[in-house]
Amino acid sequence: MTTWEVIDKATTFIAEEMGVMLKKSALSPNIRERMDHSCAIIDNQGRIVAQAEHIPVHLGSFKVAVVNVLKYLGDEIKPGENYIFNDPYISGTHLNDVGLLTPIDYEGKIVGYVVNKAHQVDVGGPIPGSLNPLAKTLYEEGIVIPPVKLDERVIKIIKENFKMPEVSIGDLRAQLSANSLGVIRVRQLIEKYGLQNVVEGWDETIEYTRNVVSNINWKEGDYRAEDYLEWEDKLLPIKLTLKVRKDRVTADFSGTHGQIDGPLNAVYGVTYSAVSFAIRSALGKSVSTNEGFYSFVQVKADEGTLVNPVKPAPVSGGNVETSQRIADVTFLSLSKFLPVPAASSGTMMNIMMGGFYKGRYWSYYETIGGGSGARPSEDGISAVHSNMTNTLNTPIEVAESVYPLLFTSYTVRVGSGGKGKYKGGDGIIRSFKVLSPTRLALMADRFIIGPWGLNGGERGKPGKATVRKRSDELVSLKSKCVVELDEGDEVIIETPGGGGYGSSD
Repeated sequence: MTTWEVIDKATTFIAEEMGVMLKKSALSPNIRERMDHSCAIIDNQGRIVAQAEHIPVHLGSFKVAVVNVLKYLGDEIKPGENYIFNDPYISGTHLNDVGLLTPIDYEGKIVGYVVNKAHQVDVGGPIPGSLNPLAKTLYEEGIVIPPVKLDERVIKIIKENFKMPEVSIGDLRAQLSANSLGVIRVRQLIEKYGLQNVVEGWDETIEYTRNVVSNINWKEGDYRAEDYLEWEDKLLPIKLTLKVRKDRVTADFSGTHGQIDGPLNAVYGVTYSAVSFAIRSALGKSVSTNEGFYSFVQVKADEGTLVNPVKPAPVSGGNVETSQRIADVTFLSLSKFLPVPAASSGTMMNIMMGGFYKGRYWSYYETIGGGSGARPSEDGISAVHSNMTNTLNTPIEVAESVYPLLFTSYTVRVGSGGKGKYKGGDGIIRSFKVLSPTRLALMADRFIIGPWGLNGGERGKPGKATVRKRSDELVSLKSKCVVELDEGDEVIIETPGGGGYGSSD
């Protein structure tokens, strides 16, 4: 008899292999180099049975997205078809994360699904990269695709609205290849072990994980914390009461600031992802990421707030910046009874650029790492992506070969980590000149208040961004802004350092 562990590991490796296929087939550096994508396997009940270790903000949102997509499509789902979606209020992240769901059919019936998300560099809208710091509605962030069968008509719509259609269609075909591989591999798994053994193995995997997380023996209680997002020189509070009980953890965001007419609203899927990421990180043991784990994590977030807005509130920054702060405030609550690190940089430092160069439109997106928070017994790590971003960097050689950019520095921001018995990791300095007129958008945070320290550790230095004009004039940028750059202007990005841990006295 086949053990459930064999089915569990095999299914997880299928999701991992899907990710490798997606990365290697993609055209955009954002997916091919930075690996801004995620893959998962779903059973026929809509439960997550396996996920690859990809992007945290994608992974938790799959739990929300798959239920919503299956409910939306209902009986429309047919074997052999692919279904595309990016509506954040259904998919659980933001418009750039284009999702693709494919049924796994075996002997004439649907036995499960494969799903992936990939951050398409540009999905339309007025801003290169589509993350619009000035957006007041969802419709100013790009085109909205509800769950629909992917056919030539949908592809034509994408070609006419995404600003780099050749790259976008190339990335979409990579997503199709990944799902096609996933379907083939699950079928092979069924042929090798039998459908009943595979389905029972998935059931046992979920039940085993549920039992593991239900016996972690955390100290029961209600633990409160508060952190802030920056918006138009104001600080918007995110308030959390983490209710720890033996059989579950509930994150209650009552009292959090209401939704705003700006892009920092985080849809429920993002909020769930950030909470579940922090809790999983704090478990102190290896746990499969499936429905068994997710059943342990509950999130209460009132509608109409920063952490559960009402459509059509804009949400592009909620996925990339508010998600970081939700993770921070969850870790801060956990610190009341567990030894967790101080706050990491707390921003993805999103850079979006584009314009016309040599007769063609170009669009560029990247996130820049920072310092991780100091740990209870070690310094933090310098110049890394942390928490809700798990991407790699964009190599300078690749960026310069594809876009009209000349990088002038890429180094550690020495001294930016918070002081303490253990020092926070240092941030990054990354600067570049644009070689043609360019529109630049910045979506970042932690420019006013640096990442917090713990147990007497000091805050890390806040981030900053500056433009050095050709005249040598220095112009400071706000953390959310859109600016026009002239040829030869230099952009200098300095990311926050992590918080310190313990008193240095």
